[in-house]
Amino acid sequence: MCGAELHALPEGVQRVARALQDAQHAHAPVMLDGAARTAQEAADGLGVQLGQIAKSVIFKRKEDGLAVLVVASGDRRVDEKKVSALVGKIGRADADFVKAQTGYTIGGVSPVAHLNAPVTLLDQDLWRFEDIWAAAGHPHGVFRLQPDDLQRLTGAPVADVVQAATESAA
Repeated sequence: MCGAELHALPEGVQRVARALQDAQHAHAPVMLDGAARTAQEAADGLGVQLGQIAKSVIFKRKEDGLAVLVVASGDRRVDEKKVSALVGKIGRADADFVKAQTGYTIGGVSPVAHLNAPVTLLDQDLWRFEDIWAAAGHPHGVFRLQPDDLQRLTGAPVADVVQAATESAA
């Protein structure tokens, strides 16, 4: 990427592309024809397994109002009790909070290049896969990476933050 091609992309995707480029990440964001607002839509659009989608879930930490980002496999449900045990009590984040903290709308929240750095945790189940895909700052934007890349890009710890695999994966 030389930079000129970034101008045709939505602002959020441009921000992610710059962050990935600055980190010398091997894969630039791509825009899908269809929306990838949910992990299932992204998996369908990419032709990959649901678990290969690294979904970004934002919570609000109750004690200080900080954003808490949990990046989890698309086929797993985040366990709020496990997350709270690691970072303090959390609550749901509404769309306005997500946009204000991350700069992204729900359905396009990237794990990188947030407006305000969140407290971040990575789901250990992402390491089941060689390649994963994450949102790139827009509901149609995604980028490819490996779980170790995700840890390198975010600097976040890997933890058990999801419900048991036999439970619902919404």
